[in-house]
Amino acid sequence: MTRVLMVIAPSVFRDEEYAQPKAVLEARGAEVVTASRSTGPAVGKLGLVAEATLALADAHAADYSAVVFVGGAGAETYFDDPVAHALARSALENGKVLAAICIAPSILARTGLLDGVRATAFPSQQTDLILRGAIWTDRTVEVAGPIITANGPEAARDFGYAIGDAIGLP
Repeated sequence: MTRVLMVIAPSVFRDEEYAQPKAVLEARGAEVVTASRSTGPAVGKLGLVAEATLALADAHAADYSAVVFVGGAGAETYFDDPVAHALARSALENGKVLAAICIAPSILARTGLLDGVRATAFPSQQTDLILRGAIWTDRTVEVAGPIITANGPEAARDFGYAIGDAIGLP
């Protein structure tokens, strides 16, 4: 079975940016594993409670077809986190799809992975991405090889479909 790792913040992740791609991926046959700073319940901005069954430090990109960083204000906790950066780098090094939505593309940018790559994000992150070498596109969803970025909650479902397409789900 195709496995996808979704990384959420312990609190204030964006509910629909987690729930909608997860639903799309599961409907297409993927197993979705949820990781956060530690295991246990994580609470979204709108009150969704998601169970993180994996601690971020225990996640290995090689075990998944895609690694997805979910946005929302809480995602800022991973902007300069060396564990999150190592996971993102490992995803690309292992030939996996690496995806981020809303403000989470700043995690990829601050890891150096968006240098020279077409990317989008929530508008508040435009300068952050450009300063780190990303080619800003202002699209709702941007697919640049194995890297997929999206700009926010309204793009969440399409983001899920783009990830599913990239990893070859039916």
